[in-house]
Amino acid sequence: MIRKLLVANRGEIARRVFATCRALGIETVAVYSDADVDAPFVTEADRAVRLPGNTPAETYLRIDLILDAARRCGADAVHPGYGFLAENAGFATAVTDAGLTWIGPPAKAIAAMGDKLAAKALLAEAGVPMLPTWTDPAQVTSFPVLVKASAGGGGRGMRVVGDAAGLAEAVTGARREAASAFGDDTVFIERYVDRGRHVEVQIFGDSFGTVLALGVRDCSIQRRHQKIVEEAPGVLPDEVRERLHAAAVAAGRAVDYVGAGTVEFLLAPDGEIHFLEMNTRLQVEHPVTELTAGLDLVRLQLLVAEGASLPLAATPPASGHAIEVRLCAEDPAHGFRPATGTLHRFALPDVAAEFGPLTAPGLRLDSGVVDGSAVSVHYDSMLAKAIAWAPTRTEAARALAGALARAELHGVATNRDLLVRVLRSPQFAAVDVDTGFLDRHPEVFAPLLPAEQLPLVALAAALASAADRRSRAGVLGGLPSGWRNVPAFPQVTRFSGPDGGEIEVRYRLDRSGGLAEWSVSPVAAASGSAPPGADEAADAAPIVTPVETAPERVVLDVAGVRRTYRVRRVGSEVFVDGPDGAAGLTELPRFPLPTAELAAGSLLAPLPGAVARVHVSVGQRVAAGDLLLTLEAMKLEHPVLAPTDGLVTELPVPAGGQVDTDAVLAVVTPDEESPS
Repeated sequence: MIRKLLVANRGEIARRVFATCRALGIETVAVYSDADVDAPFVTEADRAVRLPGNTPAETYLRIDLILDAARRCGADAVHPGYGFLAENAGFATAVTDAGLTWIGPPAKAIAAMGDKLAAKALLAEAGVPMLPTWTDPAQVTSFPVLVKASAGGGGRGMRVVGDAAGLAEAVTGARREAASAFGDDTVFIERYVDRGRHVEVQIFGDSFGTVLALGVRDCSIQRRHQKIVEEAPGVLPDEVRERLHAAAVAAGRAVDYVGAGTVEFLLAPDGEIHFLEMNTRLQVEHPVTELTAGLDLVRLQLLVAEGASLPLAATPPASGHAIEVRLCAEDPAHGFRPATGTLHRFALPDVAAEFGPLTAPGLRLDSGVVDGSAVSVHYDSMLAKAIAWAPTRTEAARALAGALARAELHGVATNRDLLVRVLRSPQFAAVDVDTGFLDRHPEVFAPLLPAEQLPLVALAAALASAADRRSRAGVLGGLPSGWRNVPAFPQVTRFSGPDGGEIEVRYRLDRSGGLAEWSVSPVAAASGSAPPGADEAADAAPIVTPVETAPERVVLDVAGVRRTYRVRRVGSEVFVDGPDGAAGLTELPRFPLPTAELAAGSLLAPLPGAVARVHVSVGQRVAAGDLLLTLEAMKLEHPVLAPTDGLVTELPVPAGGQVDTDAVLAVVTPDEESPS
């Protein structure tokens, strides 16, 4: 019997495992890096051991430190979660050699599937269908192809290549990223299937030889080859589902599989299935299987590790439909650029359960963060998973989209708006999905808040700020902000908008505290149409009457329709959540201090990281779109491109150098300004 379990991981998955441990009466041990010292999973564990440092190589990838933590706390079992060491056969062996119970498949099975090239060869012999594969780029004669890391997963190290000219660079980049993420730079090349669906089968085995398929998930909506929307059961013909189950079980039996695992396939438009990889661990998307199958997969992992047999003899029937989305700290509008900072507010409405089962249709939240959590550059960008379970797929998508749209997510950019638009798209409703969905539907990248509604959001922010100042006023606090005995100049509040542009709000209150006039500029130039209240469209502007103005709540009557805005201030930042969407603004000082002027053509770091490579030299002429350097952050590489034709005049940071947000990475002087 397992008495005390150490989770060799962090964030959401550590909290998920702890939840089941508490239900079973098992004590818990966390390990944490310096960056995670205040993370929720650390405070929730019964005991926690510091791993000095921040990077994965210093902390969560240190087998010796993790085993020492288990020894010091008296843990008798180790759960690896997913990522980091979860699919490291050497770690599994070290855990068992230390006399601890390993919550996962045998090291032999991990090793067999961990080398994806060897796994493909082994499972091909077991009759599992495969895609054409090459290890030598010179052997590739037909395109497109996909370059993949042999030792990893999660989309890291993957590159789609459309022609022979780009293959060498893709292989080099994939090797470098794979080495950084997994410590192994081995890559291989597969034929790329256009408009394929990414489907996978959850399998489970026990030590008595049973291997069962627990259903099919569809994980086709992806960015950068990483899943962001997953659902169960996958909408498939019964004949395809049966073939997937049979192939997955054959794969598990080929390696005498024990525990939770996932066999991933590419479903081609013609109905053919092709093996992609087998993940010898619990998947990020396991909650959709739990909700539709009525199982706790972590509980099954623990029971099987203790030597029990599986408590079911066949694939359970699916109950209802579950859809999961991955909420990530990133900006989809800028190439999914990761975001860092403090998450001032993290709240989803109507959450019925966290990390556990639902007794009725509703929303489950598996989160690694809470209000005030710091989002670090050291780890991947996923903040949480939101999962809706309902009788039908349509109901699940609608409920999940509605909850996300009403969520309060303040302080860090997220992919929330993208997820809502995907869930509400007619193509998703029609199950017209595949791994290229986002590339073909750029409309889902539009923010939820329409540009023409931003003036009302800015007005609400200005009125809330004024109400906040009046609430703290030491003298005559009951008077409306800006009140004068005679008509006077309007009050002016300036904000930096969501796109970085400046927004100026002008308004004047009447004697009763009502809104006598208002205008917002220069939103008209940004949106392409005159906003309500703009001076040049004053005759057509709707009449806006403040119904309630409080520091955290503003209600506006707009042409007879009331709109409620929730407002939260953190320093100069103002976060507004309204009926049409959300926006984050920064209130600008009335008298800004002078700042140093940047050289024209300066390219700034979008987030903290390290300069992985510099591709150009000072004095080199470049064209718009040329790759200047590569920034590495949050386990991924981010290209920095020339914004214009010109001359590289500065490269202040060498390869390997660390940078903070807004540090100058390069200066490209435009051609018309370049010295002759």
